[in-house]
Amino acid sequence: MRMPMPRVPRETDPVERQQVLRVRGRNIAWLPPLVVLLTVPVLDWVTGGDFRVISWLVLAPGTAAAVCGVRTTAVFAGLAMFTYVVGDNSWSHQDRTGLPDFILVALGGILSVLACAVRLRGQERMLHMRAVVDTTRRILLRQLPPDVGGLDHAEIYLAADSEARVGGDFYDIQPSPHGTRVVIGDVQGKGLTAVEAASVLLGTFREAAYYEPAPATVAERLETRMVRHLRYAAHVGRDDAERFATAVLLDFPELRSERTDWGPDLTGLGSALTVDVVNFGHEPPLLVSPGGVRPLPLRDGLPLGLSELAPQAPRTTTVRVAADETLLLVTDGVTEARDGDGAFFPLRAYLTRALADGPCATDPESLVRLVRDGVLAHTGGGLDDDTTIFAVRRASEPMRTGAGGGGAVG
Repeated sequence: MRMPMPRVPRETDPVERQQVLRVRGRNIAWLPPLVVLLTVPVLDWVTGGDFRVISWLVLAPGTAAAVCGVRTTAVFAGLAMFTYVVGDNSWSHQDRTGLPDFILVALGGILSVLACAVRLRGQERMLHMRAVVDTTRRILLRQLPPDVGGLDHAEIYLAADSEARVGGDFYDIQPSPHGTRVVIGDVQGKGLTAVEAASVLLGTFREAAYYEPAPATVAERLETRMVRHLRYAAHVGRDDAERFATAVLLDFPELRSERTDWGPDLTGLGSALTVDVVNFGHEPPLLVSPGGVRPLPLRDGLPLGLSELAPQAPRTTTVRVAADETLLLVTDGVTEARDGDGAFFPLRAYLTRALADGPCATDPESLVRLVRDGVLAHTGGGLDDDTTIFAVRRASEPMRTGAGGGGAVG
């Protein structure tokens, strides 16, 4: 069954929806072609009789085709022809260019209208594709409730491809009767095949994290599903059969929830937490507190999808997280971000310096914003890889039932 293409609201012109040439909310896209329309006759007046430029009026509808709608372009095409006739017959000191140049202006106006129609149709298709991508992103990276599973959280996802706006990074929080589980990962590569692999892993995580008692079993389920996905890709002859994914799986066994809701028994709010961690070759999480930054000690593990190269059981590390510590998890879009000189972004040193410079909020939302600003400043606003910044800590107050608080920051 084919999915219907999301409809884009049509209350306004596509150019207006994309905010082309707007000043204080007002559309001024008509101004450049108007300047051309008024300037050409003036130039034609001041130039000598052997050098006529009145036919340059064809630039007015051509300029309108680049920034205006079809109707506006047609208006400028008509105005250009009218202005040509008036100007060609008004200057007594100029030789008339006559019918050939009029045909040039008329033909240029017609072609400009057609080019504008083609441009707007392409923009419509692009807007439809953006709507599809946004829907895909909302399905893949679902909106998390505030304080889900007894955890305050915040996350920022930045796609390296500003048009696609979705990639192979993934994250989620799943409450369960066995504890709240968190995953963050990065599928190797880009494109729709990476998105498909991320979707496969998230679906498996959401199911296994709820039903499986042990985090090691959840890890095994993720590895098995990734291997099955790669075998399928190889069977159908796809070129992504050697793909893998790095990930970190966190289990908070003390935050057990009932089977009927997403909120655990929040007894012990603000106290320390036990965390079981399984690392699949991912960037180690950092523990950030007002007192400093320390890496989470983890055992090494192979990325998901590579178990057949060196079979080994998932190894779990158990650590204790203090009440004032926030777990910061990032993908390699952060740690491998480079500046103009090719230097990597020093995440740990950057956070340490920020904490030493003065009071710095270490709640999840403030922390992810701090890292985002640092990465963008380091790279000058350009990203070479999809970037996810994810932070969680134990909820410091009872779960809010309203729509505010927590959730995605960007």
